[in-house]
Amino acid sequence: MTRVLVVEDDPQLVRALRINLQARTFEVEEAGDGGSALRLAAARKPDVIVLDLGLPDMDGIDVIKGVRGWSKVPILVLSARHTSEDKIRALDAGADDYVTKPFSMDELLARLRAATRRQEAPAASQATEVSVVTTDEFTIDLVAKKVWRGERSVRLTPTEWHLLEILITHPGRLITQSRLLLEVWGPTYGENTNYLRVYMAQLRRKLEADPSHPRYLITEPGMGYRFEP
Repeated sequence: MTRVLVVEDDPQLVRALRINLQARTFEVEEAGDGGSALRLAAARKPDVIVLDLGLPDMDGIDVIKGVRGWSKVPILVLSARHTSEDKIRALDAGADDYVTKPFSMDELLARLRAATRRQEAPAASQATEVSVVTTDEFTIDLVAKKVWRGERSVRLTPTEWHLLEILITHPGRLITQSRLLLEVWGPTYGENTNYLRVYMAQLRRKLEADPSHPRYLITEPGMGYRFEP
């Protein structure tokens, strides 16, 4: 049974989450503040954390940073904060996903299932994926730094490769624009989001069957990009 730690100080919302999660065979732990969340996360080792940012004793961002100091457990933020800046702060701190309130319970449950599927993938399988990633459209050898579409080799520029490598090695995880700009272009390009748009368009033309409706290289508007395997 998948164990979910719900970190939320609204009793009505906690109750609604508990009922819906338990009805779908999740085991639910609850914490009403950041300190309790950190203690429960360390003691109970949840499979996924659902976290509100507006907690009574500390900012949820600090909870994310505290958990990330020792754990890679998926963290799904559930917050009324809806600006791009808030989302980017949470994702850069280590959150895996971000859902704004009010929200659809079906969407939240789907994102929880996706997070736990990625977490439950066997270690051996994950190690394989790090070196060779295969989709219906292309194959990427991260060690040899080569890409194929069928039998045809695809030539990528160094910048295209670096950008693709970051996304491929974090399957399913949203990588923020600021992180990609920092890692690929450096600290002086932090605001040049047009660079990302241009290079992502080039990668899609080279790798996607329908670049205008990408299946693998997904844009999260205003936030960043993710590779969906």
